[in-house]
Amino acid sequence: MSEFKRPNSTAEFNQNFAQEYPLMNDTEAYYESSRCLFCHDAPCIKACPTGIDIPLFIRQINTDNAIGAAQTIYNSNYFGAACGKVCPTEVLCEGACVYNHQDVKPIDIGRLQNFATQKAIEQNSLLFAPPTDNGRKVAVIGGGPAGISCACELRMHGYQVDIYEAKAHPSGLTIYGVAPYKITNEEVLLEMDYLQKQFNFNILYNKKIATKEDIAALEQTYDAVFIGIGLGETRNIGLNVEEMENCYGAVEFIEELRMKQHETMVGKKVIILGGGNTAMDAASESARMGADTVILAYRRDKSAMGAYAFEYELAKKVGVKGWFNVTPKAIVGTDKVTGVQFARTATIDGRLKTVEGSEFVEACDMVILATGQSKQTTFLGQITDLELDKKGKILVNEHFQT
Repeated sequence: MSEFKRPNSTAEFNQNFAQEYPLMNDTEAYYESSRCLFCHDAPCIKACPTGIDIPLFIRQINTDNAIGAAQTIYNSNYFGAACGKVCPTEVLCEGACVYNHQDVKPIDIGRLQNFATQKAIEQNSLLFAPPTDNGRKVAVIGGGPAGISCACELRMHGYQVDIYEAKAHPSGLTIYGVAPYKITNEEVLLEMDYLQKQFNFNILYNKKIATKEDIAALEQTYDAVFIGIGLGETRNIGLNVEEMENCYGAVEFIEELRMKQHETMVGKKVIILGGGNTAMDAASESARMGADTVILAYRRDKSAMGAYAFEYELAKKVGVKGWFNVTPKAIVGTDKVTGVQFARTATIDGRLKTVEGSEFVEACDMVILATGQSKQTTFLGQITDLELDKKGKILVNEHFQT
């Protein structure tokens, strides 16, 4: 049984989804930054996908220069505040911290990063001043992390930028696809507002670029077009999901939860199909929304899961049960979900095989598919002469040009 009761108000929702990594105060940030050894070869920098100079910004915090620390962070990563909370620091910068070799708790790099960037946002500190317009305009399709970061970079080179965003809010998965206990909507939107004021790019909301005519209009109006559309809807794995009520894709479920919060409906017994980080988020969220039982079902063994170990531990901590070596064969029910038919699996000679005669049905009233996202090949296929590889990815040259 889940320890959480169903939230019926914003206050109850916020209580159930309390932040895993709350903001540090000045004293906490000072003492935590004092622990840093400021390694000269800094393995934490090498582990950071955006190459932030981590020892430098920690030293700046320690010398009461949080705004300077924010400048260091934003110079490398325009989503500095969000990444301080959302990045899997346990396996990146903090996972590389030398303290791990001494059985000492690694530096709370993510929380220090969030501390510094929040200071800059709260004080509306001017860190960037775009140069005079160079007379050229670029269209950015998609207002997610790639599109927003591209817009910031282009503005620093003098280009005018219009971002075409299909939805009502900026930042893509940051607001629509991340579990609320990692970052709140308010925190996401504050950073996006801060960036827009800094860089003065333009965002056109609810403006989906979908047709050949839309694409042709952009090509005629702008000097260049940047494609930052991300991935599409949850990929179907051949189950009869479209026919059933109470069967959701994980990314769609998380988006609804982020937007509707306590008004989101969740079943009493929820089965999540998948073993990635999105599956862990959907499972944790279902439990926090008051589901009595949440089962995470994965077709391989635990060691083969794509999710980070700490994400699975977080899910277990809120009452999620893990089932391994079970593969879904069908969703059971007429109009509404009443269960999932599974078969047991085994790895034989390195290949996953279904165990004959092992089928069984587990009753439930909600199923969430965390089976990956589809490529947006339908849209990309409408762009004349755009080359894609066999997996539907855009082929580019060394300058990321198509």
